[in-house]
Amino acid sequence: MRNTKIRVAAGVALAAITAFTVSGCAETSSTASAGSETNFVAGDGSIEVVAMDKRLPAPDFTLKTLAGTDFTLSKQLGKVVVMNVWASWCAPCRAEAPALQDVWEKSNQNKVQFVGLDTRDSDTAARNFVERYGITYPQAIDTEAQVQLLFRDTLPAQAIPSTLIVDAKGNVAARILGSTTQAALRNVIDDVQKSTS
Repeated sequence: MRNTKIRVAAGVALAAITAFTVSGCAETSSTASAGSETNFVAGDGSIEVVAMDKRLPAPDFTLKTLAGTDFTLSKQLGKVVVMNVWASWCAPCRAEAPALQDVWEKSNQNKVQFVGLDTRDSDTAARNFVERYGITYPQAIDTEAQVQLLFRDTLPAQAIPSTLIVDAKGNVAARILGSTTQAALRNVIDDVQKSTS
């Protein structure tokens, strides 16, 4: 009887751990190590835009950038903030990097601020990625995915890559799960800008 109870308890615990890992490994600092392409969820590029009256305030955070400066979300009020969660080992991240850079270059940088959130990566790998793709917008280091966890109650980044968009009033306005394109990202940014103008 005792052995049966132990086996049942162990089975329940294993099922819970498996479900947690499969459903949310990209929004936590689970078992994947820096530089590993395992244990992450790739999104399908789906876009969710939150209606203006349903938006929640974005949690504030400050992270160090690769340039050694601080990036603080609350200091970006008045701008639409595009936060892209990426990792150098993530193939879809590599695929979308040129599109993100292109949209950044063509954006009115007085009204739009991009920031990359590099997760579960090494410093060297992150720097090589940024140099390889010619990325010029700030890249913040979120190795343990702490910022992603802050957004779990609003619009979590449940995949790598994911792009979260905060409107000019500081509210979480949209999310793209998975790799995006220039056209899709530009359209979402335009929609968010129009909704708060």
